[in-house]
Amino acid sequence: MKRTAGALTVALWAAPVVAFAAPIALDRTVVRFDAPETGGTSHPQFVFERELAFEARVEALADSDRTERKSAYLDRHVRNALERHIAEVLLSQLPMDPAPERDEIARRVLAARAILEQRVGGAADLASAARAEGLDASEVDKLVLREARASLYLDRMVAPMLEPSEAELREVHRAMNNPFRGQRFDEIAQPLRQWLVSQRLEAALGAFYQNARARVHVVLLPAP
Repeated sequence: MKRTAGALTVALWAAPVVAFAAPIALDRTVVRFDAPETGGTSHPQFVFERELAFEARVEALADSDRTERKSAYLDRHVRNALERHIAEVLLSQLPMDPAPERDEIARRVLAARAILEQRVGGAADLASAARAEGLDASEVDKLVLREARASLYLDRMVAPMLEPSEAELREVHRAMNNPFRGQRFDEIAQPLRQWLVSQRLEAALGAFYQNARARVHVVLLPAP
């Protein structure tokens, strides 16, 4: 009995060593920003390292020179990802009149995911990029929802861009340098539509960010 009690005492003394071991950093904030659209300095927004790395991977995968790089992404991909992230956060929090219905948001989420998958080369590449940065499905869903809300605002409050007509698509197919040039229109109409919407959104997000830069306060946070 004494031996058992002694063993229990040793175990109890050893337990705190495990419980209070040095913490393992799972993620950290790398950017803090605020803007009038998000409530100003009293409501700062934070960008986490894993999500920014994932978004940089997305930018790199969408880049035409991705086969020529040795690293997963470059500094310019990180900058582009951060600017897009900030623009989408601002746009996603702006009010729309009338407010979108739940079904409309759900449809836009599906479209936003399809466009995102097309940008990176497919659903498998998107999942691989998420795994590489330790993001789970719910975190990717959050990013897609943000993109969907931002795109709805741009379409409603800036200029229509989410529903190009067949005539517009045919004109783009004939006249523009696009990935589907030379293929039968009937066979590529849907992916062409996704590509065109993606191009329009990218341009609109970039223009919005450039206009918003003067009122956005961005702080890069050093590593601990």
